[in-house]
Amino acid sequence: MYDTDVLVIGAGPTGLALAASLVARGVTTTVVDQQAAGANTSRAAVVNARTLEVLEDLDLARRLVKEGVEAPRFTIRDRGRTLIPIDFSGLPTEYPYSLMVPQSTTERLLLERLEELGGSVQRPRSVTAIDQDPDGVTATFEDGDVVRARYVVGADGIRSIVRQQAGIDFEGSVYDESFVLADVKLTGDAPHDQVILYWATAGLTVVAPLPDGTYRIVAPVADAPEAPSAEFVQQILDTRVGANRLQVTAVVWVSRFRVHHRVADTFRAGRLLLAGDAAHVHSPAGGQGMNLGIQDAVALAQTLAAVLDGAPDSLLDEYSDTRRPIAKDVVAMTHRLTRLATLPPAVRPIRNAVIGLAGRVPSIRLALARRLSGLVYR
Repeated sequence: MYDTDVLVIGAGPTGLALAASLVARGVTTTVVDQQAAGANTSRAAVVNARTLEVLEDLDLARRLVKEGVEAPRFTIRDRGRTLIPIDFSGLPTEYPYSLMVPQSTTERLLLERLEELGGSVQRPRSVTAIDQDPDGVTATFEDGDVVRARYVVGADGIRSIVRQQAGIDFEGSVYDESFVLADVKLTGDAPHDQVILYWATAGLTVVAPLPDGTYRIVAPVADAPEAPSAEFVQQILDTRVGANRLQVTAVVWVSRFRVHHRVADTFRAGRLLLAGDAAHVHSPAGGQGMNLGIQDAVALAQTLAAVLDGAPDSLLDEYSDTRRPIAKDVVAMTHRLTRLATLPPAVRPIRNAVIGLAGRVPSIRLALARRLSGLVYR
């Protein structure tokens, strides 16, 4: 006797995309999350072309595009000097751009679609134990309730209880640097249709447009304060973008965090499966994290639906064997970008000179566009 076919633990973008994909395929799905509400801040702020492609069947791509800012260019600069111009507009996709949209909007649209399909999220509910046997999985909740499922998916982040209960190792480490994320109002030479990555001697900074006239700032900082102020963000812009080029007029949201880079040893242990941050975490460089998780979710939904419809259980091994190398590749790429960003100041001018030379090669620009857009993982 089963209460549900699939129990999804975690209702961030990965869990919501997985649940909506499963329900759309007729799979009985229960979603639980320990948080009382979904994200109400921007956090992950870019949806790439490949993610929009995989969300088409859920009728979500057009909804996201309607609420986001299209950025068809990604430019790497050293202050006012362009090192590498990356143009997405010629890519073979219906979405030749980075879509800048707050995570809170992405989660809202995913939840709305899940509810339209007949699903829902149970909040706040915390799982304390997960026991699997040859026929199914028993999940015990903090309130003593028990749910019996055919499969359980952990979309519950870096501290995933599903991964822990499955005994899956999560190898990796944490960067020494902290990162500042800030959504601000700007005046001055702010980009309206592109994401700019500034490789300055003083350090790296990303400036990207968001809806409603705000801008996302991302910057690694050796010792960022716990609550960075507007003055702190302004200092970053003055030293890394250039004095008087951008002025912070208001801070909408700001956060400091440290970044792990880890990949689970496997994405499957019997009837327990992992997706999103429960399976892989990495630097925000390149804006790949949420995108990789949503792509995991759609791939896993297709596989689970097939298995529940009678396909061989071994298909779930193929999910792990296919998605884990992609995660490792993304983690390696973002690690290289982060290491380049945090090189000692003395060698950063040399780095910028090399990057500038590489930016003159069309094949390199195209390869970067394909990788940042996610199309390389089709």
